[in-house]
Amino acid sequence: MSSVKVPFVDLKQRYEEEKVELLACVERVLEQGHFVLTGEVKEFEDKAAGYVGVKHCIALNSGTDALMMALWALGIGRGDEVITTPISFVASTGAIAHVGATPVYADVREDQNIDPAEIEKKITPRTKAILPVHWTGRIADMHAIMEIAARRKLLVIEDEAQSMGAYYHGRHGGSFGHAAAFSAHPLKNLNALGDGGFLATNDDEAAKKVRLYRTHGLADRDTCVMYGVNSRLDSLNAEVLKFRLDRLSDIVARRRRNANLYRKLIKPGSITIPEDKPHEQNAFVMFIIQADDRDRLKAHLAAHGIESLVYYGTPLHLHQAAARLGYKRGDFPLAERQADRVLALPHHQHLTEEQVAQVAEAVNRFYGG
Repeated sequence: MSSVKVPFVDLKQRYEEEKVELLACVERVLEQGHFVLTGEVKEFEDKAAGYVGVKHCIALNSGTDALMMALWALGIGRGDEVITTPISFVASTGAIAHVGATPVYADVREDQNIDPAEIEKKITPRTKAILPVHWTGRIADMHAIMEIAARRKLLVIEDEAQSMGAYYHGRHGGSFGHAAAFSAHPLKNLNALGDGGFLATNDDEAAKKVRLYRTHGLADRDTCVMYGVNSRLDSLNAEVLKFRLDRLSDIVARRRRNANLYRKLIKPGSITIPEDKPHEQNAFVMFIIQADDRDRLKAHLAAHGIESLVYYGTPLHLHQAAARLGYKRGDFPLAERQADRVLALPHHQHLTEEQVAQVAEAVNRFYGG
């Protein structure tokens, strides 16, 4: 196998680009000598709320915590069903299970996001909420989903883990539903120095509950009003995220330029390339193609020094953890077909035009182009 010429991601490049500013963030936090729920956290929360377009942002340890707390704060629990997609990271389903509710899957569209028409088919008297995942940075069809939710009196919790910086009909993802969960994992567009996340909502009561729950349920140092957890974003990561939020629009623009170059250079035929609809602005946390003979293509790219990853080869309903839900292969044919074909190409804001061209040439050569 060739040495890596085009890495899938290179986080060290981002550090080199931001080195002066990041070290200044560290210095500011160390000099003030306080590291938990300080002014930096509140400043980031206010800034993120303004960016997303909601009243409240609560900074947390991870996007997974944000998803679980959103479900919990909105009263979803044992005996309830939550409709979601089989195409996502396991945390989307795991959060539902952890609050005691039952995940119910609905198949996806060609763009890999949940199909509103399939949601309608899955609603039962036990259905309490819909949890759409904005996969790879593309916002799901939120107009249709919110119409269903309003008509059927359901809650909507958006999984925004991959979509910070994405817009749908001019609105940022996470501003449509009753609550939304964001991730600041290092591989995301808005990334912390480690794990991090936040919850966004316009619901005053839900925001109040989550602020208490994230810090052991303490109203103050000596007064516990509920038994909560420790899920506080530390001050250093809040300072870093506050700085990086100012750069987010530029980062997304650079990723979109690379995506457009891929679209221009890769020849159509045996692969499906993600396209934007006029009302969409995809944040492109990943650039995922759907390819015939995916595994051989992946090996071909590796032989030419190009890293690629499968996101994800197993739909959520076919994982061992989901066995108790009673699903089987064939239940969600479109999701299953996509899982057999998806391949994420190298895609980040530091990718050069030459590297994009190298990847595109290797893909075209594999298919005889």
